Amino acid sequence: MSLPLLTACLRSQTTCRSFSAALLQLSSHTRANTTHFSHSAGLSAQRCTALVYRNHGDPSQVVQLEDVDLPSIGAKEVLVKMLAAPINPSDINMIQGTYAILPDLPAVGGNEGVAQVVEVGSQVKSLKTGDWVIPRDAGLGTWRTAAVLAEDDTISLPSDIPLLSAATLGVNPCTAFRMLSDFEDLKPGDSVIQNAANSGVGQAVIQIAAARGINTINVVRDRPEFTQLSDRLKAIGASHVIKEETLRRPEMKELFKSCPRPKLALNGVGGKSATELLRHLQVGGSMVTYGGMAKQPVTVPVSALIFKDVKLRGFWVTQWKRDHSHDEGAFRAMMDELCSLIRQGKLTAPACTELGLQDYRKALDAATQPFTSAKQVLVM
Repeated sequence: MSLPLLTACLRSQTTCRSFSAALLQLSSHTRANTTHFSHSAGLSAQRCTALVYRNHGDPSQVVQLEDVDLPSIGAKEVLVKMLAAPINPSDINMIQGTYAILPDLPAVGGNEGVAQVVEVGSQVKSLKTGDWVIPRDAGLGTWRTAAVLAEDDTISLPSDIPLLSAATLGVNPCTAFRMLSDFEDLKPGDSVIQNAANSGVGQAVIQIAAARGINTINVVRDRPEFTQLSDRLKAIGASHVIKEETLRRPEMKELFKSCPRPKLALNGVGGKSATELLRHLQVGGSMVTYGGMAKQPVTVPVSALIFKDVKLRGFWVTQWKRDHSHDEGAFRAMMDELCSLIRQGKLTAPACTELGLQDYRKALDAATQPFTSAKQVLVM
């Protein structure tokens, strides 16, 4: 199935039905003594609490906390208890209806998170009770207390890594890992320049690059607490932290006396910021665009193409996962390397604010504010 967010096959059925519809069978009458998630039998009668949206729009307006029926566990499915799930920009865009993929409505929000397996179907082979798992793909709907998921829609993680690291591992660190690995042959001593350096992806880039001996030039928007932010990014491995306006100043020549011009530029902003990154690339270097927070197009000077022969690429981690859905080794190897960095203390979760599911409005409002310095994480 190309879109696990839309469908899940249930036991004794020959066709797939909408996963969102299966999950969102809301009761038409009040049930006496309704219990939420438990380990008891009769799982088809169990319910969970979920953040549901029935229309696209402002997340704080269209998302509602609801009790939702859980389907029976199929032979190749698992019942999981969600432990923690972050709020990412892609989650907000999906609710707004502006993302590249959209689930059928009504839908449960959230594309990332970590869960614990509490029951397995009779034909499940790769998972056991107690395992931690994260979604393989976007759209499973992680903002809920429990779920029934297909075995093939999850990948296991070691349960000895920090909860917040596990909850935020599937999107931003994977994006950073692939961009640092797949576009330029980076060696220790090489340089990477990136904007949006304070984002979740940016912080992961800093740490993974530092672990590989790669310099990072990290561009952030000016703000009153710039010094504190710079110190924090340097504490996790940033080589240089500069303001966007510095990209156009003579100070850059001084900076390149201490590190080589970058082979790779990572663009999460677009607009003028992306154009300025291009100016500092080595001849033949690559700029990879993975986001567009400025909501402005990338403008490329003709001189950069003719005289520097720069390469312009795009990256979407969801597409990478789908392209490698049958390549268990590639995904597993990436997870293992990232978890190894976490265990060594070389890759930490971004600054997070933990909130209960009932505080979802506060979390959604905070997640949409500019200059947000902490990722909002819903802890179940």
